[in-house]
Formats: sequence, structure tokens, C-alpha cells
Amino acid sequence: MQRPYYPWNLSTLLSGRPTLGSLLDLCEENYVLLMRLAPDLAQLQQRHLSRGRDGIALHLQIRSQTPYTSLLQLTYRFTSSAEAVADPAALLRAYHDARQLEVLELRQQVLSLDPRPDLCSLQRKWRVNLFLSKWLGYCCRQQHGFSPSTQLAEAESECLLCP
Repeated sequence: MQRPYYPWNLSTLLSGRPTLGSLLDLCEENYVLLMRLAPDLAQLQQRHLSRGRDGIALHLQIRSQTPYTSLLQLTYRFTSSAEAVADPAALLRAYHDARQLEVLELRQQVLSLDPRPDLCSLQRKWRVNLFLSKWLGYCCRQQHGFSPSTQLAEAESECLLCP
């Protein structure tokens, strides 16, 4: 099995003090991982569903497309007792020209990111992007993927992040 490549160094992880450059490297790596999941992202529309080797349904919703950016939501949907729970649920913006993926919002309950108020915004952004990197890497290893053929029919789709 090939070991994953991480653009940040171990000392950055251990110190908990990322730099702007290491954050940009991480956002670039996240973009690369997203492109492995959805190589035709710039052409995708509406809602898509992928079932990987883990059997868990991964949902992708394209909120908007422009020539240089894509706004999307990515989540798992778990059903527990008649209620569907989106966890984790990420709102992301992909910058195709800069090859960067920005986390606009990340909601997840199972693995708390401990949003301490004493963390600077650079550290908070580092944490959510590192979480996203691990999640996207897992999705790639589970062979999830999105293409025009994974698009859901309008009757099957619903808002991914709605309660």
C-alpha cells in the first residue's frame, strides 16, 4: 500500500503552529484529493451520490459553478430512527485556477475539533483543513467518486445540510 503524501512537515503538526505557507500547501493537497474524487468537478451540476467500498453513501451537492470556482457541499447522511443526520458536512469552495480548496464551513459532531476561542484564525483554518484532508484521503481510499453518471434524479435529491 502506498503511503499518502502530505505537503506539511511533522514539526508543523506537532508544534500546532502552522504558517500561511503550510496552510496554502494543505489547501492545494485538498484540491488534489477532491479532483481524485470528482475529476470533472467543473462540469458537474446538482446532486451526486457515491457508494465506496465502505458502503456508506457520500453525497456531493454543487451549489454554484463559475468559470474559476465551484461551491459545493460534501457529506455523509446517516439515518438513525427516522431522522437523517449529515455528519461530517462541509461547505467548500474550489478555486480551479489556483488549485486550492477552501473550507467555508465544517460541521461534525462525532470527532470534535475543540473550537477553542484562544486559537488564532490561522490555527482554526489549519485544523478544519487538516480534518478535511484526512476525510478526503479516506474517501479516495474507499474508492468514492463523482461523475456525470452519479447525478441523482430530481425526485431523489434533497438539501444535504438541511436539518
